[in-house]
Amino acid sequence: MKKILIKIRTSMKFFILVSIATFIIVALVAFLYKPVYSVTLNEENIGYSADKSKLQARIDDYIENGDGENSYVAFVQVDNMPTYSLCLLKRGIIPNDDEIFEKVAETGVPYYKYYAISEDDEEKFYVADFSTAENVVQGLKDKDSSNIDNISITEKYETNVENFVQAEEAVAGLYKEKVKEPVQTTKVASTKSSKKVASSGSSSSFSMASNMSKSPVSLGISLIKPVTGTITSRFGSVSRIRSSAHTGLDIGSPSGTGVKAAASGTVVWAGYKGSLGNLVVISHSNGVQTYYGHCSKIYVSAGQSVSQGQIISAVGSTGNSTGPHLHFEIRVNGVAYNPQNYVY
Repeated sequence: MKKILIKIRTSMKFFILVSIATFIIVALVAFLYKPVYSVTLNEENIGYSADKSKLQARIDDYIENGDGENSYVAFVQVDNMPTYSLCLLKRGIIPNDDEIFEKVAETGVPYYKYYAISEDDEEKFYVADFSTAENVVQGLKDKDSSNIDNISITEKYETNVENFVQAEEAVAGLYKEKVKEPVQTTKVASTKSSKKVASSGSSSSFSMASNMSKSPVSLGISLIKPVTGTITSRFGSVSRIRSSAHTGLDIGSPSGTGVKAAASGTVVWAGYKGSLGNLVVISHSNGVQTYYGHCSKIYVSAGQSVSQGQIISAVGSTGNSTGPHLHFEIRVNGVAYNPQNYVY
């Protein structure tokens, strides 16, 4: 028993000595060093940070909003982000968060957001914000400009800023007076001259009128969604960029997304059509027609038969559009009906 007590006492002394030594070492390290984060960018050490969360939050804010000096910056593209590793740094060395931030910011490429006002898809003027672009369109409508259906608004994200103009200057530069057609006293019978271009179909085979009804009718056919996405403008909505209530449904989707035929039928129009930009119109049975507007590309032609679900075009932002989306209409004998009564 005595031997056991002696061993226990010896062990306790050893444990106490080890604990004291450990405490002294830890205290000495804590006195000489402090825990910080080593920051690496592109495999190169660029400094040390005492608070990586605060530094990274500052970098994230710069990416999302820029440096705050230019209000047109939409975001800053930074391809390589810094990495952090916990380490011990001698107390005499000071962390350099500001220098680290500047080195990361130097690699960023700012993108500026503004709006282009185009005529027939040719960019004519640039304005700083959407409200100014809307004022240009409204100004042309108020002056009854002959080219109003060919005017479009496009949201731009570029690394260079164009020269911006005021709404009045853009209206003056785009305005075109309507030419009054002379009264024709003699009828000229010529079926050749009245023919439309075959590749675009005939505008007489579908309606662009603002006729619409909020009461649903039976279509006699089943439809599928032409594209998935977020509804950005509903049937019947009114906007300053439109001359009448919305005759269709706008579905926001990435540019280039394939657009499906909602039902089988025959293409009666496949080409550019005023404010709807690149437009595809498909005629189905029972006087039903479906419209697919603002497309970036068209994969079908007038007179072609298509099946339900066939890719007929790609989502775009042509015509009078503020961003990539599909304008989808359902018309029965020329009258527009709410697509949400049948799909979406």
